[in-house]
Amino acid sequence: MASSEAAASKPHEIQFEVDAEPIETTEHELTPVQIMELAHVDPSTHYLKEIRGDQQISYKDTPNDPIHVHNNQRFITNSMEPGPVS
Repeated sequence: MASSEAAASKPHEIQFEVDAEPIETTEHELTPVQIMELAHVDPSTHYLKEIRGDQQISYKDTPNDPIHVHNNQRFITNSMEPGPVS
């Protein structure tokens, strides 16, 4: 097998971060739930946000919609528990 064929058959690994922890996958699309599961975060008590520069994109209302993941993408998780009642 030629080296270009070997490279084509090997899955491309994508590296990204969740809560500053490195995560690797060969999947090009993952849902917020799948991303949190890879990071060992409970999706029933947390939701995902993507960090893009100064912006935070929340996936709280779309936990099962696929996200196209790419290298060096950054995510954080937030607790869904309500804050203190005043």
